[in-house]
Amino acid sequence: MVTRTRALPRPPRFRGRLHDPRTATVIGRWLGAGVAVCFLTGLVSHGLQTPPGWLAPHLPTRPVWGYRVTQGLHVATGLALVPLLLAKLWTVYPRLFVWPPVRSPAHAAERLSITVLVSAALLEVCLGMTNITQWYPWPFSFRTVHWALAWVMVGALLVHVVVKAPVIAAHWRAARPARAAGTAGAADADDVDPDAGDRRALLLGVGAAVATVTAVTVGQTVTPLRPLTLLAPRHPDHHQQGLPVNRTAAEAGVTGTDATADGWRLRVVGPRGTLTLSLAEVGALPQHTARLPIACVEGWSATADWGGVRVADLLARVGAPEDATVRVVSLQRRGAFSVMEMPPPYARDPLTLLALRLGGEALSPDHGFPARIIAPNRPGVWQTKWVSRIETL
Repeated sequence: MVTRTRALPRPPRFRGRLHDPRTATVIGRWLGAGVAVCFLTGLVSHGLQTPPGWLAPHLPTRPVWGYRVTQGLHVATGLALVPLLLAKLWTVYPRLFVWPPVRSPAHAAERLSITVLVSAALLEVCLGMTNITQWYPWPFSFRTVHWALAWVMVGALLVHVVVKAPVIAAHWRAARPARAAGTAGAADADDVDPDAGDRRALLLGVGAAVATVTAVTVGQTVTPLRPLTLLAPRHPDHHQQGLPVNRTAAEAGVTGTDATADGWRLRVVGPRGTLTLSLAEVGALPQHTARLPIACVEGWSATADWGGVRVADLLARVGAPEDATVRVVSLQRRGAFSVMEMPPPYARDPLTLLALRLGGEALSPDHGFPARIIAPNRPGVWQTKWVSRIETL
């Protein structure tokens, strides 16, 4: 009786072209540039949303459109990374099946960095895409995890670049295309790239995909491109009073009599005591207008004309010091960001308003009626709606 032993399955063999270091290096350069832009603009966004104590008094209020540009660039670049990341993975995936899996300590470091980098990059992009659609099927905080993953991804990328530095350097410069038979000399035979034409076609296709994804989404921030906004989850021109709404009054639980014109009261608390004002009394104070953009972390932004009372004027009435940090409390009963702290640069800026009007009309309930905050160069999550209390800290 003959006993047969089953042979172990052989790892797949890849013979396709363009799964080569040169193609990986070119796409990697584009991908690295995109990651750098996303990371740096993400630092700006995080610093403006949750500044450390030492930074809060120094946050800039100018240019007024600063956050609109940085966050719009952050989201647009993050979406553009999707085709780049897929192209990069397609180029290098045969190396995931190399055998043996680990050949040396340096190879082990390379494999580990790739594992962490690919996992973090895919998860980071997926989390960002679900955030811009405001779909949160997980129990954890998006901002906390997105922030932590960004550092993990960048750290893994740096390790990967260091490990692969010799390969990257060797393939950074493009080789010359193959010439017709008999025209290439022996001296430059090693500098000829037979795949240059196919690689160029692949890179043109990847570039076209990146340009298309950008063109059909970036219009939510870049006004001239709004007619092309086909895939962006927000179109600023197609909403009430010309601005999108992330959270309606009903979703925030603002439905009681304290949010009506007759029942609402504003309380301003400072060293001189508490000032209580009705909506009519706030409307009788000196009114100012400001043309300011509102920009949200999801990537959409729009400029509007706001009218109301300067927050600095309200603070002066209760004797607030110039360097006072201000806490703003909303009528909101459900969801995050019902309490906001405003550092001195914003609180004292003449463009920071307790807004009563949007585009010359009273605020709609979903836009914050009876009153909301609008301040220059601030994330939309801190442009608090349904304000009921302003106090100094």
